[in-house]
Amino acid sequence: MVLNLRYAARSDVGLVRSGNEDSGYAGSRMLVVADGMGGHAAGELASATAVATFAALDVDEELRPGDDEILGLLAAASDEAHEALAHVASTSPESRGMGTTVTALAWLNDRVAVAHIGDSRAYLLRDGALSQLTRDHTFVQTLVEAGRITPAEAATHERRNLLMKALDGVHEVECDLSIREVRAGDRFLLSSDGLHGVVSEDRLTEILTENSDPTGAVTSLVEESLRLGAPDNVTALVADVVDLPVVDATILHSPIVVGAAAERRNRLRLPGVDFPSDAQPLPGGEDSAGETPTSAERATPAAVATEPTRRLGGPTAMLLIAALVLVLLTAGGWWWTRSQYFVGAYNGKVAVFQGIPQGPGEHGLATVESVSETPVADLPEFERNQVEANISADSVDDALRVVATLSTAAEDCRKVPTPAGCPPSTAPAPAPSPSGSTTAPTPTPSVAAPSPTPVAAA
Repeated sequence: MVLNLRYAARSDVGLVRSGNEDSGYAGSRMLVVADGMGGHAAGELASATAVATFAALDVDEELRPGDDEILGLLAAASDEAHEALAHVASTSPESRGMGTTVTALAWLNDRVAVAHIGDSRAYLLRDGALSQLTRDHTFVQTLVEAGRITPAEAATHERRNLLMKALDGVHEVECDLSIREVRAGDRFLLSSDGLHGVVSEDRLTEILTENSDPTGAVTSLVEESLRLGAPDNVTALVADVVDLPVVDATILHSPIVVGAAAERRNRLRLPGVDFPSDAQPLPGGEDSAGETPTSAERATPAAVATEPTRRLGGPTAMLLIAALVLVLLTAGGWWWTRSQYFVGAYNGKVAVFQGIPQGPGEHGLATVESVSETPVADLPEFERNQVEANISADSVDDALRVVATLSTAAEDCRKVPTPAGCPPSTAPAPAPSPSGSTTAPTPTPSVAAPSPTPVAAA
């Protein structure tokens, strides 16, 4: 008999947010949850990058790393995720300001290694008692530890979402690392603050105790947060430590990816990131429509049963169904294209488009939403290439923020001396002075950008 994990995961966009910035991964030797931040600044890319980086440690059981080695691997994964986020920010200026929490559990058969940054959490339910394995890296937690406020006051504090530590590709941070012993019957919960920030610890304990299988547990946990309003994205991973014969252990080794890391559009925006495979991809491909699914619940084969398929007979019924499906797909496809936005070039100016650039016509299946006064030719080379290739946006407001950033970049190119990467200056030469001499223009003093603060909103 050997100890194994039996797990399930679910992520939901919640009732307020327009997109899911949470990501999760559950595998036979690694559990990870990450809560991205940054909104239009690509918090979903940050969490997806972190989850993909830590999921790479879901190695074959035969490798059996020692305690010191696995802690070193977790620390290295944190550094690698930091470097990956720095690279994303350097190549995609619109993603600057993103960040993510990360909480990861690496399975060592009779022990578990914990790595943690931010305010996502790992819990252990043992003998009916729930204990928190991680410490929140938040401003209010420092107040609690200093005795200035109580834990109850921290739960409703106006600055409870301010993080003191997060992965952002800018500030180098060290993750909290620890090793804990486990035993058969233990149940682990990894959650974003969209769950534990809404559902009380007593209620978490009740739900984890009432549901005997991981699938039922994650479903009940997320549904409870939704019932209470779910103002944020909600992600839950539940893993049970079970004692099974070696021959039966293989049925539990199917990975699960949920949230932003499972969305195809995010993976396409991160070509340099090696994402884990998902044993149960979303219907129709990895979020082929590009929208965050309301509920991305998946579980291992051992934790979920499948209802038998019910068939409709007769060619007439099949033709009717096919026609209905075609109509629905056409209407749904058109509706979806009208919910998409991107920034591109229109008559030489930076413009916002509604729709998608693919399809017939000069601008694909898109119409012009607004045209700015910023000429594409005035942009630095990097930004100009981005506009000509089209910059995707989550909403019209997001697209307008991109346009404002590009306008600032164009203004910077008109300064003297011209910054590197800008097109040659087209400003007229200064007129000669009455004496016949010319006066050199006074260089515009450069202004250093303010340094990012280590305190970020979760």
